[in-house]
Amino acid sequence: MEESSVAEAERPEKEIQAQTQDNIEKGDPHALEQASQEIESLLSKLSTQEDIPESVHKYLDLAHHQISNHESLLEDDDDSFFKLVNQISKLYKTVSGSSHGHLINRVGKIQQRAMCYLEDEFVSLMDEPRTNDSEAADQPGEDQSADDESNYPGYSQQVLATLNKIAKEMISGGYESECCEAYLITRRNIIEEALDKLGYQIISIDDAQKMQWEALEKEIPPWIKAFKQCVKLYFSGERNLVENVFSDRPSLSSILFSNLVCRVFIQLLNFAEAVATVKRSPEKLFKFLDIYETLRDNLSAIESTASKECANVLRNETTTTRCRIGETAICIFCDLESAIQSDTGKTPVPGGAVHPLTRYTMNYVKYACDEYKETIEQVFKEHSKSTERADSTSRSQNHEGESQKDRDEDEQSPFVGQVLRILDLLDSALDAKSKLYKDTALSCIFMMNNGRYMLQKIKGSAELHQAMRDTWCRKTSSELRNYHNTYKRETWMNLLGCLNVEGLNVNGKVVKPVLKERFKSFNAMFDEIRKTQSLWVVNDKQLQSELRVSISAIVIPAYRSFLARFSAYLDPGRQTEKYIKFQPEDIEACIDELFDGNSGSMGRKKT
Repeated sequence: MEESSVAEAERPEKEIQAQTQDNIEKGDPHALEQASQEIESLLSKLSTQEDIPESVHKYLDLAHHQISNHESLLEDDDDSFFKLVNQISKLYKTVSGSSHGHLINRVGKIQQRAMCYLEDEFVSLMDEPRTNDSEAADQPGEDQSADDESNYPGYSQQVLATLNKIAKEMISGGYESECCEAYLITRRNIIEEALDKLGYQIISIDDAQKMQWEALEKEIPPWIKAFKQCVKLYFSGERNLVENVFSDRPSLSSILFSNLVCRVFIQLLNFAEAVATVKRSPEKLFKFLDIYETLRDNLSAIESTASKECANVLRNETTTTRCRIGETAICIFCDLESAIQSDTGKTPVPGGAVHPLTRYTMNYVKYACDEYKETIEQVFKEHSKSTERADSTSRSQNHEGESQKDRDEDEQSPFVGQVLRILDLLDSALDAKSKLYKDTALSCIFMMNNGRYMLQKIKGSAELHQAMRDTWCRKTSSELRNYHNTYKRETWMNLLGCLNVEGLNVNGKVVKPVLKERFKSFNAMFDEIRKTQSLWVVNDKQLQSELRVSISAIVIPAYRSFLARFSAYLDPGRQTEKYIKFQPEDIEACIDELFDGNSGSMGRKKT
């Protein structure tokens, strides 16, 4: 029975192919239109008719020819091609329930060919801005990148209208899944190419975890730029596009947008997740804070673009990633404590100069406060572990003269409390390192250098100074004065002992041998101090000046008085030259050369 039906269907088709070939070859523009009108009148009857009218085969030949040779949908001003595809789809639905198997197959193949063509055009039209970009890149002249970005995704109204018609015909023809798949794949590729132009290539979490930090670090700035561009421009552009292309299917457009955005967004978050798993080290902190700020500052943009359900998913994913980044940032900052404690070198810094550990720690803390104080305060406040570490009670809560109000404020600021712990640890470490010097005076110079460096860094940063307040600065300044006084006592008060008048007068007469010994001792001791302490280092000009002024204030008046009182008791000439080696002006000139670090092996280090 079926073979008979097929034979009947094949017979008229062969005859009609011969009859319609002339019309096809002559390009009769009215032939297809006339055939379409006849098919329209037959649609309601075909499913029940036993014999297929010859006009159907004629129509299918013309339709097949038209679909196979169509060039551009943008030039289809009267929508004739879309009308043809729509009629083919209707015809296929009509005959699908009939017993005409051959006809069903033929119409189905023609429809499939039409849908493949529409899908190709769909993808090609969406690729159009990229084609134009590549052509523009070959043309010397103006940079149109700014315009391209602001107009993203950059389709003309004509292209948008054509994309809408294609989507409508594919969906109504039963090719919804093919249409959606083509749309999603093309749009994902286009977004990835847009990100690539920004310098960022989507990296999987597995690949990111295998990267060395130096390579991973270089990807963070373009990732930040890509993340911001996505949430502020690309996603809103994609939403407008999908709503235009699938305007008749709002629920479908919402699903497509959510699928597209979620995939791209999660890929971006995966990079941040991978960064959060790298081995911690202090120098990585600021890149972590950059990522944290990016996640924190751009979430509202995606919430205003995506649907409620999609926004909730992205918000939760972003919050989870931001928490991991924040918690890791806290651990990195707190690891500065370990870095200080692990610096157990037993070699003193030449000349009592500022220790590298002091420079590193203070510059690190200052940079964190100057550039990231608001962010790092938030990180400590929101992401600190609920269980405090065993050493959370710090010396900062017991500073002398610190008011209860100040202590309460510190307790309310986890970040400030951590900074105080770091400074206390640094102070203790420096105190231990000062004991490596055999000379107490040099030990005091070392502590003054480092204390002044810390103080100047804090006072030089408005953010850090505000965080530390005056209490810490007053305490440190007081400690510096104590070191200063100890230094003077250990060095210069001993020298002044040579100028002691006690024992010089016996029975009202100056004992010349004792006087000579006093001058000799002064000369030798001062000469040794001058040679030694000119190699010592005081980089801070103000501290250097303060030391020189205070030394001059106690040494020069005493020496000038001693010289004026007893120089006459030495015989002019050889005795005077032998025992009076320095005039007050010479003493002052020598003092002005102290703490310059004038040694080939000891250069000054800059801040």
